[in-house]
Amino acid sequence: MRGRPKRADARRNEKNLLDAAAAVFVRSGVEAPVRDIAAEAGVGTATIYRHFPTRADLIIGVYRHQVEACAEAGPALLASSPTPYAALASWIDRFVDFLVTKHGLAAVLQSDNTGFETLHAYFLDRLVPVCTDLLAAARAAGEIRTDVPAIALMRGVGNLCIGAETPDPRYDARQLVGVLIAGLRGPS
Repeated sequence: MRGRPKRADARRNEKNLLDAAAAVFVRSGVEAPVRDIAAEAGVGTATIYRHFPTRADLIIGVYRHQVEACAEAGPALLASSPTPYAALASWIDRFVDFLVTKHGLAAVLQSDNTGFETLHAYFLDRLVPVCTDLLAAARAAGEIRTDVPAIALMRGVGNLCIGAETPDPRYDARQLVGVLIAGLRGPS
C-alpha cells in the first residue's frame, strides 16, 4: 500500500541513511560508491537500494531531507537561542552546511532540468520563509539592519559557498559568510 504512512522505525532508518549519504557526499562527492554510504549508515547495500532504487532517488532524497532539516532548524533555533541574532547566525551556519552538499547535488540534478527546477522551487518555498522569520525576529529585537531581504541574504551566502568549490585551499567560505552575517549588524 503506497498511501500508508511509514512506521516510526522505517522513518528513522531512512533518516539515518539520508544523513549517512549526505556525509559521504560531502567527503567524496555524489558519485561515491553505495557501499561507502552503506558502511557509514551501518547497513547493507541492499537496504539502501530498497529505500532508494536509483542513485537519482538517493540524491533527491538527500536534497529533500536536508531542506527539511534546515527548515525545521529555524523555529527550533529561534526558541532555544539566547537572541534572535544568535538564532539567525546558527541557522545560516546550518544553511552553509546544506549548501556545501547542495552544490554537488545540483550539478548531478541539472541533467534533468525539469526535476532540478522542481527541487529548486521546493528549496525556495521551504527556506525563504524560515530565513524571513529569523530576520524579522532579529529586526524586531533591534539587532540587525532592516534593509536586507531573506532572498538577498540567502543568495549572498550561496554565492560565497560556490567559491568553496575552487581548488584554492585558502578560500574559506564559512569565514566569508561570517563577515556577511556580522555586516547585518551595520547601520539601518
